[in-house]
Amino acid sequence: MSKISNIAFLGTGLMGLPMARRLADAGYLVSAWNRSPDRAGPLQGTVRVCTSPAEASENADCVISMLLDGPATKAVLLDQGVIGGARSGTLFVDMGSVDPDSDRMLAGFAKERDCGFLDAPVSGGVVGAHAGTLSIFAGGKESDFHRAVPVLRHLGRPHLMGPVGAGQIAKLGNQVIVAATIGAVAEAFHLAQAGGCDLDAFRAALRGGFADSRVLDLHGERMIQGNYRPGGRSAAQLKDLDNAAAQAERSNVELPMAETVRAAFRDLVDHHGGADMDHSAYFHWLSLRQN
Repeated sequence: MSKISNIAFLGTGLMGLPMARRLADAGYLVSAWNRSPDRAGPLQGTVRVCTSPAEASENADCVISMLLDGPATKAVLLDQGVIGGARSGTLFVDMGSVDPDSDRMLAGFAKERDCGFLDAPVSGGVVGAHAGTLSIFAGGKESDFHRAVPVLRHLGRPHLMGPVGAGQIAKLGNQVIVAATIGAVAEAFHLAQAGGCDLDAFRAALRGGFADSRVLDLHGERMIQGNYRPGGRSAAQLKDLDNAAAQAERSNVELPMAETVRAAFRDLVDHHGGADMDHSAYFHWLSLRQN
């Protein structure tokens, strides 16, 4: 398969913008598009900013999508003619967090055009997107994965999980762990604070022990500071938990802890204005419930 040199990047939001910039800085020719043009504005002068996804993709060896969910991804790749207009041999890499069935369906359309397809959602948040340290869960053919690896390594650590859809399922597992850990840290902080503990001292004491985690490090600090500017939106966390619940039902498995934390995030998002808050706002949600 041919080497990738020309990349279309569709979706330059909180995560996509630093990812597209990293690829341009690595020497790739990057054409970018975003539904809200102002979100792609900061890339002017670094990449070619386009007015439509079809324009961004017309000469691409690789099309990377980083969009909100399955319906948004299908609307862009199918309804706006990106897959339909692709050249034979184009590699599609969906790095957004969508339901596995959406990516399997898109992979089928890509195959009809003699194109490759990977689902490759990421974990690591905005910090990881800027630093190029994202965990990348890929699903697809080994040949497509190995072709994409030189690109993906500029963004983080790619791992092949299995066939198309396996990357999204791995990401759902990741999100169950993230959500449950955020809930555990927030509730531990809530308990400690109610009992008179200094939260900075409590967090410092936990570090290095069995309760230590990246969530404690990054989101614990956000909770203490009350900084809920989104790195990972609570609405997106809820979407992933909804997709995990749907996947669990299809696989006939029970996820009781995930269901508990899913209900908490649904209440935060639907009834306490938390949709656009960072998912560490679970701690804020506890305070609202207390009041």
